[in-house]
Amino acid sequence: MTSTAPIPGSQDWLDLVVEDVLEPDLPIVDPHHHLWPPGQGLPYGLAELHADTGDGHRIEQTVFVECHAAYRTDGDELFAPVGETEFVAGEAMRDPDRLISGIVAHADLRSPRLDEVLDAHEAAGQGLFRGIRHALSHAKHPEVLRIPGRAPAGLAEDPAFRSGVARLGERGLTYDTWHYHDQNRELLDLARAVPGTTIVLDHFGTPLGVGPYADQREAIFATWRDDIAELASCPNVVAKLGGLAMPDNGFGWDRADRPPTSAEFVAAQSRYYLHTIECFGPERCMFESNFPVDRWSLSYRTVWNAFKAMTTGFTADERTAMFSGTARRVYRLS
Repeated sequence: MTSTAPIPGSQDWLDLVVEDVLEPDLPIVDPHHHLWPPGQGLPYGLAELHADTGDGHRIEQTVFVECHAAYRTDGDELFAPVGETEFVAGEAMRDPDRLISGIVAHADLRSPRLDEVLDAHEAAGQGLFRGIRHALSHAKHPEVLRIPGRAPAGLAEDPAFRSGVARLGERGLTYDTWHYHDQNRELLDLARAVPGTTIVLDHFGTPLGVGPYADQREAIFATWRDDIAELASCPNVVAKLGGLAMPDNGFGWDRADRPPTSAEFVAAQSRYYLHTIECFGPERCMFESNFPVDRWSLSYRTVWNAFKAMTTGFTADERTAMFSGTARRVYRLS
């Protein structure tokens, strides 16, 4: 009788590496996760979120970030993303723990009717709506990516788009962006053009490591390092620390016989984290899980163990900022 090896990303595979929880009493706000209704997207709903956040770390609050879930299928297409806000707010309200404390939704920031859509999100969010992510991610080689970005080239330069990003700031809302490493300069120009809007850099600008990028890690890192330093010179930009375990980052854990330990994760990736913290300062950095996407590579327990391990040299106040304080401030969590 032959045994079948666990499939990477499955619970059986994740269970091949189970660590003791480090610093279980450290308060954490996870400012970046996704959620879908049954039968849509990844199999990750409120129960799965609670299974991860309840696995030993002290996760006090979370922020949902748009993932094209539960869009409305009838009516004005412009308002289709409001269905996602309705769905997540409903899940948040039926949760007795009230874990989900903020929602970053989607809207077409180029639309002349943007305020109508933002008003609809406000109404649907039941007090949880905090901002918009209209991703800049434009994939030059979508055929090699597991999650190819579909944004048009040059979106960040579009005057209508910039006007929309500026409008978010006027309304006290944040702008989240997901894009690739070769677009960091586009974000830099955007950030300088809209200084009144708080811009959240997701996933370090996604340094790619697959396809034509697979053998360019050091060259990409060198350019990325300089770009991050320049982005940090914009006081309206804050950084999310996480999302580097996506398959498209090319570390290969999503294809390995077992997931990495937290020590292996730190060894492979800490230079990205520590450089970003050095440039932005802890008060403008927040750790994120990016689950369940990063769950293809490692467990929720392991990733937060890694974050804790790589920050033991920081002060208590600095760690409080990165693990909870920055996220609470930026997303106005109560």
